[in-house]
Amino acid sequence: MSHAGKARWGTLVDNDHAVMLDGGPMIAVADARWLPPAEPGATIFALGLNYVDHSAELGFAAPKRPLIFLKGANALVGHGAATPRPADANQMHPECELVAVIGRQARRVSITDSLDYVAGYTVANDYAIREYLENYYRPNLRVKNRDRTTPLGPWIVDAADIADPQRLALSTTVNGDIVQQGSTADMVFSVAQLIEHLSSFMTLMPGDLVLTGTPHGLRFVAPGDVVTCEIEGVARLVNHVEAI
Repeated sequence: MSHAGKARWGTLVDNDHAVMLDGGPMIAVADARWLPPAEPGATIFALGLNYVDHSAELGFAAPKRPLIFLKGANALVGHGAATPRPADANQMHPECELVAVIGRQARRVSITDSLDYVAGYTVANDYAIREYLENYYRPNLRVKNRDRTTPLGPWIVDAADIADPQRLALSTTVNGDIVQQGSTADMVFSVAQLIEHLSSFMTLMPGDLVLTGTPHGLRFVAPGDVVTCEIEGVARLVNHVEAI
């Protein structure tokens, strides 16, 4: 997959084999240490059960209104980094998610204007640990707020380069085996609906992140596994699992 997008501190060039740093030299992608493309202080929203097939997989009906929870910034980690798996977490699995990045202040935005407030899109892998889950609807802190359990990136693609965020294919592989396949068309609540809903009761700020949920597919990972989450036209996010 080739992108002409921006990394956090530079521009991807040469068919994604190199990064030209802002005001600096060009370095090979393989030599770069990727940071999550998120602004300090951004609010991170995440959705539970926002795909019809994933809700059915877990034995639930699709929710009638968005099931939203918040994530802390320490949960984020960049492309190519490691995510720790606790020794007692035998049911930890990846979740590929489209992320909408808010571009300007939004308050009481109508659904018809919602996408005008999106600066761009990126990819998240929002790992879940089933042993720690106490509430499927709004997961407890130690499921979704553990350090480095939400890889994000590698970059943000401009919203103008995504014709329709509700027509994107998603996939996850573990060591090359496909474990998730889906489409953003299967979201219960679209990106536009989520922005309308959130902005109806709070002000969204530039840099805020909206993780929009994951399609069906559960594959438990082990230390040493390499996990790749890919969203059509956006990015391929690679991460590996390590023991703690």
